[in-house]
Amino acid sequence: MKGNLLATLLLSAVAGSAVAQQQPQFSHYGFNGMYLNPAYAGIKEQGEITSLVRSQYFNYKGFDPNGDDKVGLLSIAVPVRAIGGGVGVNIYRNLIAESKVTTASVSYSKHLKIGDAGKLGLGVQGIFHNLNKGQYRAVDPEDPSVPYNSSDRKFEAGVGVWYESPKWYAGLSVNNLLRSEFQFQTQEGTKTAKSTAENHAYLTVGYNFDLTDEIVLTPTAIGKVVLPGKFGDSKKFTSDNNSFEAGVRATFSDRFWGGVGYRYDESLTGMVGGSLLKDNVLRIGYAFDWVAFNQDARATGSHEIMLSYRLPKPGPATRPAIRTPRYSF
Repeated sequence: MKGNLLATLLLSAVAGSAVAQQQPQFSHYGFNGMYLNPAYAGIKEQGEITSLVRSQYFNYKGFDPNGDDKVGLLSIAVPVRAIGGGVGVNIYRNLIAESKVTTASVSYSKHLKIGDAGKLGLGVQGIFHNLNKGQYRAVDPEDPSVPYNSSDRKFEAGVGVWYESPKWYAGLSVNNLLRSEFQFQTQEGTKTAKSTAENHAYLTVGYNFDLTDEIVLTPTAIGKVVLPGKFGDSKKFTSDNNSFEAGVRATFSDRFWGGVGYRYDESLTGMVGGSLLKDNVLRIGYAFDWVAFNQDARATGSHEIMLSYRLPKPGPATRPAIRTPRYSF
């Protein structure tokens, strides 16, 4: 799970026993909880629209001219007081070599007040996957496990919990609960190539330290694990297909930020960004990953751009009553 390498993705796509990360990873994970967890929906008490564009292993060609991994994401999270929580939407398109993945999800989060300032979200998610496989070149042209110009689509589900307070946050989620099996035609025209949507689990945490009146330091971390097999299997939780990231960013005057990060056994990350317009509602960020470890079959860097817009906080549904003797009748 150390990046979407062409070889590992091909193997995971065509062999039911092969397991690797099947979902995109983003360096701006600290700004986009909606992608990671359905319980995040509306937890900030104001709407958020976030888009991310990432080129993983930029300009990597390998055996094909389009060997690098490109992904675009749009996520929306909105609080809805009438239903006691929030709703969210994720849409992403992932292009890597001969694979094209389109995923859309709708989430609902029930919000529970914890203490004076904390809030707990309990989320559920409906997911739609569409996988398209192009012209893979099989070593054996009659290999029944290699897809060829074929696609399949399936519905999936996910759940999550998210805690949010002014000082810290933490979230845990699992998706692809149904472990849907995709089937693809081979060059011989038979639907014998298969791929399983394995469970993906995400654990993310962050804490805000007020260094001064103007500077906030925020350490963050995320763990990502692929859990192959059915729940109840003896080896379900012993998979070594996992990844870990940790980083820290400093925010100045609640407007500009810069940070560094580390992705286990792969890369070092640097990021910068800033907020624009009134109340800092528009945020723009850039991250660069330098592949410092295990550089075989990878380009040396990945680029990522974030654009986010925060909607105004909703006001009270009704105007407060006017208490004055003049209207006491």
